[in-house]
Amino acid sequence: MKGSVRFSVIICTYNRAKYLSATLESVIQQKFPPEKFEIIIVDNNSVDATEEVCRRFINQYKNFSVHYFKEIRQGISYGRNKGIEEASGEFIAFIDDDETVEPDYLQNLDTFFCDYPQAELSGGPVVPVYETPPPDWLSPFTMRLITGAYDKGGKIKIVGAKDYPGTGHATFKRELFFKYGEFNTNLGRKGTSLLGGEDKDFFLRLIRNGVNCYYLPSAKIYHHIPASKLSEDFFNRLTCAIGKSERIRTLSLSKLTYCKRIGSEAIKWAAGILLFFYYAFTFRFPKGKKLIKFRYNVTKGLINGD
Repeated sequence: MKGSVRFSVIICTYNRAKYLSATLESVIQQKFPPEKFEIIIVDNNSVDATEEVCRRFINQYKNFSVHYFKEIRQGISYGRNKGIEEASGEFIAFIDDDETVEPDYLQNLDTFFCDYPQAELSGGPVVPVYETPPPDWLSPFTMRLITGAYDKGGKIKIVGAKDYPGTGHATFKRELFFKYGEFNTNLGRKGTSLLGGEDKDFFLRLIRNGVNCYYLPSAKIYHHIPASKLSEDFFNRLTCAIGKSERIRTLSLSKLTYCKRIGSEAIKWAAGILLFFYYAFTFRFPKGKKLIKFRYNVTKGLINGD
């Protein structure tokens, strides 16, 4: 019955069998009553061993509520929407297929939503776990972009539009999706494409409707970063895709919204240039150079759409 469990943990996955087992194990080891949560796995047309990993996991933990679905429409937004449709929990906690959580993750979420009954949305810290040493060009301004790193301190607080979390470390009251719609399927990663923007689109929709987003420091998630995500090629493809995503997102709202986004890009360029000189004068030239490349790629995607 819908709403019979407290949390639906949704894990959307695409060709990450290597990491998925660790993600699933971290969720199943929760210090939270198993009858009060379910795990929903949405396989978005993986061609690796993902299905095998999932079937084996379900067979191993038959006393837990674990459900496996395939979403043949390619794209993370389709996958998330499928998970939402199948969820039965009062709250939906999204966890990405290359993330792990601590054993008290769901208990801390439950305590928070009991203590803050008005809360409908929360996001927790993201701690990068590097498989190889991070490059010297990585700075606080590119770290969240590449690794999803997110830390707003040690206290519970409401965060604004500029500090919204990513979906992969956020928990939503399920009814929010009925009130304000699901994820925009024109946005978000599709297969090997790095298109994004679905997070921003949905969070801004909630914020415009007065839904507060709480930062919950005890809901920590670990994001595992392979060497491939620290490569020059990945950086360029990701930053260009950010610009393209913003073009699609803003034009879908109005031409005026798009023009305003173009205007804000000029402000971002000014800030980027100042940071470039700061890093250059403090003998950290690679960090400054990468910020300029970041801005160039985003602007290119925003204006040209490629």
